[in-house]
Amino acid sequence: MNFKKQAFLRDLEKELAEENVAVFSGAGMSAGVGFVNWAELLRPIAYELGLDVDKENDLVALAQFHCNDNANNRSQLNQRLIEEFSRESIETENHRILCRLPIRTYWTTNYDKIIETALDKSGKIADVKHTKEHLSTTKPKRDAVVYKMHGDVEHPSQAVLTKDDYERYHVKMEQYLANLKSDLISKTFIFIGFSFTDPNLDYILSRVRVAYENNQRRHYCFIRNVQKDKDEEVVDFEYRQRKQEFFVKDLERFNIKTILIDDFEEITDLLRKLEVKYKSRTVFISGAASEYGDLKEHDALEFVYNLSRSLVKRGLRVVSGFGLGVGSSVISGVLEETFQNPKAKVEDQLVLRPFPQSTEGEHLLNYLWTKYREDMIDYAGIALFLFGNKKSDNGIVLSNGMREEYEIAKEKGLLLLPIGSTGYMAKQLWTELNPEIQNDSNISAIIKEFYSKLGAEEFDADNLIKLIIEIIALRDTQQ
Repeated sequence: MNFKKQAFLRDLEKELAEENVAVFSGAGMSAGVGFVNWAELLRPIAYELGLDVDKENDLVALAQFHCNDNANNRSQLNQRLIEEFSRESIETENHRILCRLPIRTYWTTNYDKIIETALDKSGKIADVKHTKEHLSTTKPKRDAVVYKMHGDVEHPSQAVLTKDDYERYHVKMEQYLANLKSDLISKTFIFIGFSFTDPNLDYILSRVRVAYENNQRRHYCFIRNVQKDKDEEVVDFEYRQRKQEFFVKDLERFNIKTILIDDFEEITDLLRKLEVKYKSRTVFISGAASEYGDLKEHDALEFVYNLSRSLVKRGLRVVSGFGLGVGSSVISGVLEETFQNPKAKVEDQLVLRPFPQSTEGEHLLNYLWTKYREDMIDYAGIALFLFGNKKSDNGIVLSNGMREEYEIAKEKGLLLLPIGSTGYMAKQLWTELNPEIQNDSNISAIIKEFYSKLGAEEFDADNLIKLIIEIIALRDTQQ
């Protein structure tokens, strides 16, 4: 991974934790779900004018030519918008990842509803704004604001399409642009699928640059490396490469760092890494115990307490389902460490999700527990498994709930840390996982050594806590 990608992950992880990230998506992001680009949108319009869209560089002017030729009647343009952007489409993985992350601000020049749909599927309420009048209202309990700079497919007559629309924009939408300027000053933007040819954005970026000179906030964009076309002359390809280099350098004036990619899958891969890195700030603790094996109850609970304190001290957040015989010590450890800092907030360090014990609804309790586990684990990037036993009519048995949580965490790609030394289901999970770790050529020798020690027969509380913290720290440096 090159330095720019590493900087992207490092900076965005920090900004996500502070909820200071915004997304700006262009046509390239929606192209991944099959929506047409501007050239294809206007191809029939150009044909009607007797022009070839492939020979036109200024497509906004082309749309204006159509209006001029039809006495300023734009019904055909509006119809093209409806035909091409009103159909339902499945969002891309990029949409899904971005909408799962704690991002509350989305700007787009697209007319489609993919961002709103992806937010809705992520369980978030989107407050969509595509006119300046929308700025004065607030959707109740909104999770994100979606600013649609060029309008919405359901209101094609208000969409920004022609030169006339662009020329009037900075006057007609002055307050709208003021919001964009404010976000560019205070948030870190991720530009995806955007060509930076939009005059409205250029208008705002220029004013932010002039106002803040060398103190502009850093942003990131993804741009695909120019590809050599079939039968293209080498000299022409090298010319396009040189032009792209100048373009990337020009973006530096606005403190926009460019990440050049050869394939669009690289964006998805980087966003996945960002999600894992962000979620790795949160640890899910799975634990339940009716007994503690050879350990005295006091020693076992003190271990859980000290482990929770150590995690919070390292800046990690803890998610817990308040497991029997373990949950209370988890809470105590988190609270004790949190209260050491008078400015710290408990809600920033602890997500407590006690399991419901009865249901009067239409779903069985086991179904609710599974959905509950999936929701809890979705907060985290690391999963710890401690003890894992419960009482039954046949005496003490292994915890099937811990097994389910392990499988969910594994499917979601969490860092799995079954503490085999605590015995019971945790021991069984460690016995299964450790051989996989030892045989994985992508895992470093030091992590393999640490994993093997997690299942040591002799329980050593201090050493186990040290091992857990070191594995997490090594994981952070290798992401």
